[in-house]
Amino acid sequence: MAKRKEENFSPPKNAKRPRQEELEDFDKDGDEDECTASFTNGTSTLTAAEVGIIESIRLKNFMCHSMLGPFKFGSNVNFVVGNNGSGKSAVLTALIVGLGGRAVATNRGSSLKGFVKDGQNSADISITLRNRGDDAFKASVYGNSIIVQQHISMDGSRSYKLKSETGSVVSTRKEELIAILDHFNIQVDNPVSVLTQEMSKQFLQSKNEGDKYKFFMKATQLEQMKEDYSYIMETKERTKEQISQGEERLTELKRQCLEKEERFQSIAGLSTMKATLENLKHEMAWAVVNEIEKQLNAIRDNIKIGEDRAARLDRKMEEQQVRLNEAEQKYKDIQDKLEKISEETNARAPECMTLKADAVAKKRAYNEAEVLYNRSLNEYKALKKDDEQLCKRIEELKKSTDQSLEPERLERQKKISWLKEKVKALQNQENSVNQESEQFQQAIEKDREEHGKIKREELDLKHTLSYNQRQLKELKDSKTDRLKRFGPYVPALLEAIDDAYRQGRFTYKPVGPLGACIHLRDPELALAIESCLKGLLQAYCCHNHADERVLQALMKKFYLPGTSRPQIIVSEFRNEIYDVRHRAAYHPEFPTVLTALEIDNAVVANSLIDMRGIETVLLIKNNSVARAVMQSQKPPKNCREAFTADGDQVFPGRYYSSEYTRPKFLSRDVDSEISDLEHEVENKTAQILNLQQHLSALEKGIKRNEELLKRCQLHYKELKMKIRKNISEIRELENIEEHQSVDIATLEDEAQENKSKMKMVEKHMEQQKENMEHLRSLKIEAENKYDAIKLKINQLSELADPLKDELNLADSEVDNQKRGKRHYEEKQKEHLDTLNKKKRELDMKEKELEEKMSQARQICPERIEVEKSASTLDKEINRLRQQIQAEHASHGDREEIMRRNPGCQQH
Repeated sequence: MAKRKEENFSPPKNAKRPRQEELEDFDKDGDEDECTASFTNGTSTLTAAEVGIIESIRLKNFMCHSMLGPFKFGSNVNFVVGNNGSGKSAVLTALIVGLGGRAVATNRGSSLKGFVKDGQNSADISITLRNRGDDAFKASVYGNSIIVQQHISMDGSRSYKLKSETGSVVSTRKEELIAILDHFNIQVDNPVSVLTQEMSKQFLQSKNEGDKYKFFMKATQLEQMKEDYSYIMETKERTKEQISQGEERLTELKRQCLEKEERFQSIAGLSTMKATLENLKHEMAWAVVNEIEKQLNAIRDNIKIGEDRAARLDRKMEEQQVRLNEAEQKYKDIQDKLEKISEETNARAPECMTLKADAVAKKRAYNEAEVLYNRSLNEYKALKKDDEQLCKRIEELKKSTDQSLEPERLERQKKISWLKEKVKALQNQENSVNQESEQFQQAIEKDREEHGKIKREELDLKHTLSYNQRQLKELKDSKTDRLKRFGPYVPALLEAIDDAYRQGRFTYKPVGPLGACIHLRDPELALAIESCLKGLLQAYCCHNHADERVLQALMKKFYLPGTSRPQIIVSEFRNEIYDVRHRAAYHPEFPTVLTALEIDNAVVANSLIDMRGIETVLLIKNNSVARAVMQSQKPPKNCREAFTADGDQVFPGRYYSSEYTRPKFLSRDVDSEISDLEHEVENKTAQILNLQQHLSALEKGIKRNEELLKRCQLHYKELKMKIRKNISEIRELENIEEHQSVDIATLEDEAQENKSKMKMVEKHMEQQKENMEHLRSLKIEAENKYDAIKLKINQLSELADPLKDELNLADSEVDNQKRGKRHYEEKQKEHLDTLNKKKRELDMKEKELEEKMSQARQICPERIEVEKSASTLDKEINRLRQQIQAEHASHGDREEIMRRNPGCQQH
């Protein structure tokens, strides 16, 4: 406890509780739960004390108890009973801690944070002390009770609230609590007042006389008295020192007395001081007028500057409106072109379908005519062949009249059988070779298809490897200089910008690259923010177009013609970030790009708001959650789009996947990025090597299969030729018939009839050929028409694709121009408000000037030229007034002094 003051050495009346002589029966309250202690109030026939009595206590999240109490105590002796763990020790510990005791004094822990229940952030103790009667502490402030509330945080800190009987907070200072405890003579660290279980064990079990003596010193307050005695001795020494200083001061006062006597001699100059004071008042009156006139001139100058700026803002708004109109007109023109193309495409679609159906019908008719013609042609060939065979047989019959051809016929039949067997064997062999050819062909096609697929995969891997190698080089360079992430020439460019700014070539030093001026609150959102800002991370900001031209000239030294340069944003620099609360998107769980970034420079924040609208873009890590927020329900107010942690872009009706897998500019862990990239480069190199080996194996397999296919095809052709030759030979042998039983006249009639059929078929063939040629021309004409209109539709589609991209860009441009217009409108409104405020201030100052001039003429009718400022004159006037007042206070009125001291007149 703190030291007692000198006047509090004797304890106040009724501060101690009277001894209890008679006790009534104890009433036991039921346990609230397993961790609740029972309290028994003992009431006495003696008069209860009026001050310092603990009336009640309540604990929350203290030690292992979520809630204990409130427990109301009796006026005299109270017993706390209960099972182990029910909270008896917790109540005693809370009394010590709640009344300002240290944690170590409780023997329950070394720090206050140990008293906060596990899983909770804080604990609360509320103790009510009685405060009645004549010895009450500040009875008019606290009333009949003083409520001591203590809040213990998880970090071990605590705070106090001392409340009155009505519950209003009187004080939060620990000194006030110490004063209350001193007044009530409550000593929480005195073992006689509060004896903990550990202290009682230590006292009873200790065999050390020194420990018992210390306990005796504490219990009898001798230790406190010793400290008070030391404090009194220190006070005595300080008092002696003050006496010594007083003696020195007495010498000084004597010296001052002599000075006062000398000042008394100067009282004759008091009238001069008064005259000077009057002159200073005259100057003061007109000095105030001068200062108001200067303020008026400054306000008029500010108003003129403000009107000029308002005119500039009007011109900028008109220019912005013109740009907006141009952007909207461009958007409308592109949209009209797209609609026109769409209408033309839709208009041609029915014609295209008709022409396609016509071409299909014409082709079908031509194919049918061709089939009929080929059928007639085959019939004609068969008739012709029959005619040749008939003629040949007639000739043979005419030449053969005897029976000597029987051996020859048998030999012929035997040869036919042998040839048929040979043809059958050749056909089986042909089928086998044909199957082998098909297998080789399929293997070649499969290998070629796989070869093409792997070749494309190899090219993709090479592009990715090249990109990763470039990125790896940039990351390694950025280890020594982070700015190199934004381009190899950025450090040199920034140095050139610094030199140019020192030379006075810039109005304001350009800011950039913007990516180097922002910091992430959540590193997991790096890819999402990069996907949103894209090229703006490498952009620079200039105050005006003159600064932009200087920066363009500097960039030409570092960026070759034809290469892409960083974007330059021209916008007037401001020291405050735009107030976007009324138009910003809001979601209770997900941040916007603006809130996810730490941006120290207002110019950077305002540029990103103007160019990208970062206050309207949400960041949602999970892809499915982003779809649900943006597409499955109505998007949050003012939210235009969202980005996921994978960099995917989500609109209310569209979803675009990111082409990047890692952040390039905003990643913090460069070493980890370099390690990942090196590992990825190794993997990509190994994959390319494996693919090349696979390609080489496929090429060898294709070449081998092509050679085998070629052999099979040659073998197949040879087999075909042998089969045709054998079949031809069989037909020739079969056409040789026995002529003895054949009637030559019948054969001749048959040959004549066959010739007639041939002429009819030939005539019919010519008609079919003509019809086929006619249908062929119609087919070609229909196909040409269909191809022409299909080509036209394809051309229209090809024209529409770039127009769609242009439409998206035009839409973004319209949004940018609208944001720019809103920006200038807000600036204009803000500026006009300030200007009107200045004009009102001007009117008030003019009225004030008239009043001050009127007052000045009353004080001094003629205007005086004043060189000093009003504040300087005011100080001089106050000084003179103080001197005059001091003279009057010290010596009285000059006339009275002169009357009482006639000798002063001679002096």
